[in-house]
Amino acid sequence: MFFGAPLGMQQYVDYKYPDFERLTQSQLGFFWRPEEVSLQKDRSDYKTLNDQQKHIYTSNLKYQILLDSVQGRGPGMAFAPYCSLPELEGCIGVWNFMEQIHSRSYTHIIKNVYADPSEVFDTVLDDEKILARAKSVTGAYDEFLEAAGQYADSNFWKPSWKDSPTTQWTLHDLKRKLYRAVANVNILEGIRFYVSFACSFAFGELKLMEGSAKIIALIARDESQHLNITQKILKRWDQGDDPEMQEIAREERENITQMFIDAVEEEKDWATYLFSQGSIIGLNERLLTQYVEWTANRRMKAIGLTPVFDQPLSTNPLPWTNHWLNSKGQQNAPQETEIESYIVGGIKQDVGKETFAGFSL
Repeated sequence: MFFGAPLGMQQYVDYKYPDFERLTQSQLGFFWRPEEVSLQKDRSDYKTLNDQQKHIYTSNLKYQILLDSVQGRGPGMAFAPYCSLPELEGCIGVWNFMEQIHSRSYTHIIKNVYADPSEVFDTVLDDEKILARAKSVTGAYDEFLEAAGQYADSNFWKPSWKDSPTTQWTLHDLKRKLYRAVANVNILEGIRFYVSFACSFAFGELKLMEGSAKIIALIARDESQHLNITQKILKRWDQGDDPEMQEIAREERENITQMFIDAVEEEKDWATYLFSQGSIIGLNERLLTQYVEWTANRRMKAIGLTPVFDQPLSTNPLPWTNHWLNSKGQQNAPQETEIESYIVGGIKQDVGKETFAGFSL
């Protein structure tokens, strides 16, 4: 999947891993624009929020802006240049594009909800809590990009050097950093957004900031696709796509498990910060802590790691979030609110010779 033969001409006919092409088509089918969702009611709702509700709402927006600023650039900068499968290259390209839509969505929300958008934009990088979380999000990206840049600037990539022990050690080390970067993105897509998601959905459940909640639901639907991409990459490595990566995957299990634990602790700290001025109806720090642990257990199991948290996989501590995370389950009258359950270009091309065998004219 990475560091293989050059891609050459872009063609989408024969696939080594068709799953990535299906994920590309799925992402394209989910295409949407934030301007489709009206935020007129949100602007008036925001004025009615008390101080702790405004703190929760605004803090989450700030953090999500920073996360999607990273993801709006990260996959294309870090992974795409070293990709060696056309179906995965295409998938990463659409992934990167959809992340930019998410960044535009937060701008759309802020411009429509706040009388002065700079109230949010100009204070994101002044928030120590947000910056502390951002460091762990960007750390693995930065390490891989730095190592990849040094590798590309050296002579190691030249064919005449391919048997050099230094080259082998350097490429092996670079692959290890790539593995950690993809695992870190898996944690980002699968865990780090979900505290903020749950808070946005809690406002929606209270019939407050519903436009924002609907936009976040659309973002969450996309993030599930991106999570799926990283899960498939990690599992393909574990299954032997690249024997060297398979070895690295086995060596990194303990480290990746610790990365999950660290991320969960950071999310718990964030929940404490969010509710430091009070909770909102239906959601508090204790429930969010249980929800993060439950989510982490599911993400770990999905990539072959042993869940380490006490929350049972069978019980969602916040079952009402399923209503928002599954847009098909939202039954909205068109005159009441925006519809987000549509799929663009969702065509199944699986008609065979026998499909209409029972029909006669």
